[in-house]
Formats: sequence, C-alpha cells, structure tokens
Amino acid sequence: MSTAVVLVIFTVINEQLSVLLIERAAAPHSGQWALPGGLLRGGESLDGAAARKLADETGVSDVYLEQLFTFDHIPESQAEVVVSYFALVDVTRARLRSELEWRPAWHPARNLPPLAFDNERILAYAEQRLRNKLEYTNVVYSLLPRKFSLTEMQRVYEAILAEPMDKRNFRRRMVGLGIVRETGQTAKTGAHRPAMLYEFASREPMIL
Repeated sequence: MSTAVVLVIFTVINEQLSVLLIERAAAPHSGQWALPGGLLRGGESLDGAAARKLADETGVSDVYLEQLFTFDHIPESQAEVVVSYFALVDVTRARLRSELEWRPAWHPARNLPPLAFDNERILAYAEQRLRNKLEYTNVVYSLLPRKFSLTEMQRVYEAILAEPMDKRNFRRRMVGLGIVRETGQTAKTGAHRPAMLYEFASREPMIL
C-alpha cells in the first residue's frame, strides 16, 4: 500500500495566519497550489518523512511538528493513504527554496486560491487542531523569536483565532500559567515606552 505525508506548515505574517503552499509543475493539477508532501522513501518512517519535507521546504527542523490525521480517498493522489502533519515555523527563520518550478510561497490561510487534491479539507482540520491547542499547550513558542513582548505574543494568538483578545486578561493568563517569564530586558518600538521582553520557560511542547 502506497503512503504519502502532507504537511500543513503555519506561520504568522503581518498579523495573519499563513500557510506554505507549493505551485505544482506537473500533472495532475499543474499550475495549482497544494500543500507540500510526497511519498515515503524505502525504509522511511512517517515522522522521518515529515521531518525531511519540513527541512526541505523551510530549512528548519527544531520546530513544533505533530501528526494530524490519516486521510484516504484523496482525489487523484498517487498514494492510497495520506498521513497529514502540521508544523509551526517562525517566518524570520524559514528559508524557502528559490526554484521557479514547484515554487513555494506563503499564503494567508483564510484567503486561499483553490487547492489541488482536496487540500482544503486537510487545512481546515489543521486550523481547528491549532486553535484547540492554544487552550492547553504552549505551541506558539515555535512561532515567536527567543525574546518577545507580550503584545507580540498576543498578536500571534489573535492571528490564529482571527479575533481580538483583551490585553489585560491575556497578560494575566500567560504569566499566571508560567509558560513565559521576564528576561529583564526591554525593547522600544516607535513612540511607545520600552516593553518588557519575555521568553518561554521551555521551548519544548508542554501541556498546561
């Protein structure tokens, strides 16, 4: 039985949740956009294939990566079974391939062109999983730099949830959960007073 992995790679750009898509250069669906993925190589594990594709497309490997769901009956897919993963990447660290064929590009997740292989279904599942994980994990560590302000962190949450959050309640919850801590450093942006910089207590997945 042939098996493929497909990756939903999320980032935040200009305060919008964005996803990495590949412009297909061959049939089927030549010229259409699709999620990155491919067939397993001989002797390769599912997790290994997902990590390989993530590194190939973004140049990073030490980020949040999780198996999402197994899909079958994907229209026109070469694989009988497609195992999906989702990953979270800080866009400032990602280095996309520069090839003109099979061109990668970031797209706002809520304003996408029609996707090949019924990829909208996989993407919708990944978005829902990500929103749910904000309630009980620290997964946003993978979308932020090492040091950040709580305002920057709140904007990431708002980009994922597509709705504003109360600033005071957000700060109280994040600090109270113990997933972030002050660094003792500040940063100034524009005319605003310097903002305290924070860091994650752990840059590994945690259940809150």
